[in-house]
Amino acid sequence: MTYRLGPGSPPGVWVCSTDMLLSVPVNPGISWDSFRGARVIALPGSLAYARNHGVYLTDPQGLVLDIYYQGTEAEIQRCVRPDGRVPLVSGVVFFSVETAERLLATHVSPPLDACTYLGLDSGARPVQLSLFFDILYCMAENVTREDFLVGRPPELGQGDADVAGYLQSARAQLWRELRDQPLTMAYVSNGSYSYMTSSATEFLHSLARPGAPGAQIVHSQVEEQQLLAAGSSVVSCLLEGPVRLGPGSVLQHCHLRGPIHIGAGCMVSGLDIAHSEALHGRELHDLVLQGHHTRLHGSLGHAFTLVGRLDSWERQGAGTYLNVPWSEFFKRTGVRAWDLWDPDTPPAECCLPSARLFPVLHPSRDLGPQDLLWMLDRQEDGGEALRAWRASWRLSWEQLQPCLDRAATLASRRDLFFRQALHKARHVLEARQDLSLRPLIWAAVREGCPRPLLATLDQVAAGAGDPGVAARALACVADVLGCMAEGRGGLRSGPAANPEWMRPFSYLECGDLAAGVEALAQERDKWLSRPALLVRAARHYEGAGQILIRQAVMSAQHFVSTEPVELPGLGQWVVAECPARVDFSGGWSDTPPLAYELGGAVLGLAVRVDGRRPIGARARRIPEPELWLAVGPRQDEMTVKIVCRCLADLRDYCQPHAPGALLKAAFICAGIVHVHSELQLNEQLLRTFGGGFELHTWSELPHGSGLGTSSILAGTALAALQRAAGRVVGTEALIHAVLHLEQVLTTGGGWQDQVGGLMPGIKVGRSQAQLPLKVEVEEVTVPEGFVQKLNDHLLLVYTGKTRLARNLLQDVLRSWYARLPAVVQNAHSLVQQTEECAEAFRQGSLPLLGQCLTSYWEQKKLMAPGCEPLAVRRMMDVLAPHVHGQSLAGAGGGGFLYLLTKEPQQKEALEAVLAKTEGLGNYSIHLVEVDTQGLSLKLLGTEASTCCPFP
Repeated sequence: MTYRLGPGSPPGVWVCSTDMLLSVPVNPGISWDSFRGARVIALPGSLAYARNHGVYLTDPQGLVLDIYYQGTEAEIQRCVRPDGRVPLVSGVVFFSVETAERLLATHVSPPLDACTYLGLDSGARPVQLSLFFDILYCMAENVTREDFLVGRPPELGQGDADVAGYLQSARAQLWRELRDQPLTMAYVSNGSYSYMTSSATEFLHSLARPGAPGAQIVHSQVEEQQLLAAGSSVVSCLLEGPVRLGPGSVLQHCHLRGPIHIGAGCMVSGLDIAHSEALHGRELHDLVLQGHHTRLHGSLGHAFTLVGRLDSWERQGAGTYLNVPWSEFFKRTGVRAWDLWDPDTPPAECCLPSARLFPVLHPSRDLGPQDLLWMLDRQEDGGEALRAWRASWRLSWEQLQPCLDRAATLASRRDLFFRQALHKARHVLEARQDLSLRPLIWAAVREGCPRPLLATLDQVAAGAGDPGVAARALACVADVLGCMAEGRGGLRSGPAANPEWMRPFSYLECGDLAAGVEALAQERDKWLSRPALLVRAARHYEGAGQILIRQAVMSAQHFVSTEPVELPGLGQWVVAECPARVDFSGGWSDTPPLAYELGGAVLGLAVRVDGRRPIGARARRIPEPELWLAVGPRQDEMTVKIVCRCLADLRDYCQPHAPGALLKAAFICAGIVHVHSELQLNEQLLRTFGGGFELHTWSELPHGSGLGTSSILAGTALAALQRAAGRVVGTEALIHAVLHLEQVLTTGGGWQDQVGGLMPGIKVGRSQAQLPLKVEVEEVTVPEGFVQKLNDHLLLVYTGKTRLARNLLQDVLRSWYARLPAVVQNAHSLVQQTEECAEAFRQGSLPLLGQCLTSYWEQKKLMAPGCEPLAVRRMMDVLAPHVHGQSLAGAGGGGFLYLLTKEPQQKEALEAVLAKTEGLGNYSIHLVEVDTQGLSLKLLGTEASTCCPFP
């Protein structure tokens, strides 16, 4: 009502029956133009279904002419619409303000006051009116006053003359008040309606999906789904082992352990695992078996009911039980009529609702389904089951209803829901399924029972043989803690190096997963008392997950190898230079854990900026057994200078913001220095190399450019150092070495940056969904002359916004580990579009490449919401008419914007366009061209170095 039928309606009153199941599309297409009076909502039904229900007859404009209840064939045929269906009375009506006020005014006037408690309290005789066949019927266009006054609503049946006179007076007043109000119909052609009756067949039909290609499984964990027949339904169940379910059958709120065979046309509800044995070796057909929580004289108990799907609950007729006549049932079981009804019960009252069939208490043992299931077969036990049944206190269905304990039933269903959900969570994690556990996490926290979920996640993490499974389990623990904080306690992303958590972290670092998870849980228990502590604990669980990611990515070391070459002379510089990179498709799919859980594919270009290769490093050996480190914006301008004379000077190599941390990590990853060795730094350097090293790195690009600077810088530093140490490393090995270095540095990150900058030209990097993590690179061949054409159309715009989105990576990993459906789908799309983008390059089509860029930017924004600053959006809107496509480089948030222009050589033209736009800030446009060289390494002449040039 609130979200589908109600939106768009004018002020008024909605009236809804509650005895039907409606299915309404998201946008039912109801027009409220020029509406007045009352409006009924009708849904389509078949002619056969309409014989037992109400239908509307309308004119082509939707004005209701008549309402038929259980109409004749001719009447129903008059109501048929062009789609071959008839509009059913659905139980939903809307009254305009005017009509509602008129109806309301009648509640104080006799005899209509007798419809309200005010009239009853005044001593009036109660009168029953029908919403549809009294109140609305008088508004139908074809109904005459004479017919209306003498008619009776179908639910009243035939009564005495006094009631008829009373009803005629009430109808006369309704006619006076409402007759001039128009009654119109809104027909929801693609909706459906099902009236709720006492028929088990119809009830099953509403729960199951006859004709569906497979089984419907809702909030359930089923170990052997292949045993569920098409058209069956399982709701809130935990099914262990072989549980076979026939077509059209329904299981609800059950925990069963096979082997169990439930045939067609059955409903089984409320059974626990203790009741499973009663079903072993037995095949059920067309039966309704239910377990009930009862409260008898204050004592909680468990009772069971068993009836046939085809049994009638009406009091008229001969009646059946378990789908056979009573006489056949008596003959088969030995039960007698006096067992079920008192001798003085009138024959008309001897029916299924009043039969004392269902045991609720046995003098010596607990009851189970077997105390009813024996009735299905001829007795071969000498009457023992019959005697046990007779010895039990039994109730009829009518007597049982007041004894049902609804609170205990709901509590049991909640317990079962979480029991199956915990089994499902374990299976989803261990089977590496792309299903989100976040709805379960929210449910567990809101229902006040997160601890069983935390315990299950601990068990999965501790027992996982795969670091990816363990890391996802720990991320789910972090989500639970974050949900428990209920949006308070500060930001989820933040530091995770509190000393209290170092003991569990140390276990994880050493590879002792079980001890680490146990220590994490022990520490976690101290942080549950208030939101701020919960959020901080969540951050540390994400930090623990990062340790496991780091260990998984470290497997890339398998593909790092070096070859010995002649050691350069003392003072001889080795210079490594690299282009930047521009990503055209697939970014984020290279980021661990996506790179090895989903598999990554990124298309990147090595590019020169304004004709220069902006990233480089140089290294040389020096006689002093020390490490001289320098960092700067250009090769000839070093702004940070550091001297390491002992191992203590290197201890902050894993703190990314420490001065020279990347350079220190490069020495460690290159194997030049062993930071945990018992030998001092000078001893290590003298013993292996006869002296120390000097290492400079530079980048001409601004910080946060999005062009892959830090990873490419790490690659140049490693390449220069290895060569200065007398080793040569291949480019593909260097790609994996940078992955390793960034894990040592603890910055994380994927492989696309070093692939894009170290390898020349246009290429696709790929990693498979497996460990060890291996990156393979394929060059993309383009038509002759296309590279020059691309150079003429490709531009970089520095947005002037430094990328401050330092939490983007944590947010993306959180969404991935939560397996949010939109993020999972988007990640698959990133990989798929990379192959499409590669094909666009092979064709040499700029418009196609522009489309790739545009959709790629949309994918980036979906992956990392918040990566598009407002000023950048304004700039992109201004540039849009002049480009085939555009995207921020890298993760976004600022840095460089790259454009594929419609016309060649547009630098000056676009500068003029942007100059006319206010509020863009300190931007600049740069020429860019594809670099066909990639990493270059050269040895220069010797420069003497007799003393440390650094202060």
